[in-house]
Amino acid sequence: MKKIVLIYHSGYGHTKKVVFEVQKGIQAVEGVAVDCLTTEQAIAQVNDLTQYDTFVFASPTYMGGPSAQFKAFADATGKLWMSGALKNKLAAGITNSGSLDGDKFSTLMYFVTLSCQHGMLWISLGLPSPLTQSGHGAGPEAVNRLNGSIGLITQSDNASPENTPAPGDLKAAFLFGQRIAQVTLQFKQ
Repeated sequence: MKKIVLIYHSGYGHTKKVVFEVQKGIQAVEGVAVDCLTTEQAIAQVNDLTQYDTFVFASPTYMGGPSAQFKAFADATGKLWMSGALKNKLAAGITNSGSLDGDKFSTLMYFVTLSCQHGMLWISLGLPSPLTQSGHGAGPEAVNRLNGSIGLITQSDNASPENTPAPGDLKAAFLFGQRIAQVTLQFKQ
């Protein structure tokens, strides 16, 4: 059984909602087990993280980057970096913010850099642009409506997590979870 961990910070519950949709997608694939850890939980058990084959990093985008809580987790992995304990593990990333852009790319690139610092291998989103699917703009029902490729980017309105992100973002999260599980199984054979 291959093991995947989702490590996340969610300020208002929107990122957590997306993470749980990714988790559902992972659980839909046989042969993998998945755990969700908040950044606080991950910091508390940082030395036990070596048991996982794949890491999915998730944070809202605040001020053009990941949250301070996520950064605290990243900083706590220093001893793992020194020993090379995460080398050749797989990694992927998720971010959410209230705006359509909000410099989410910077947050994903932070995750890529963190992964590369550890010698990890990156899993891209792997979903087509809505423009290639329909030939016109993407509404809230469209999968990958924000046209990401490095990782999953979602957008939440200034409303309760029960009402947002959009259905297309949640469908993209589920599909990304399936991809992460499938790549994990393929790579770790």
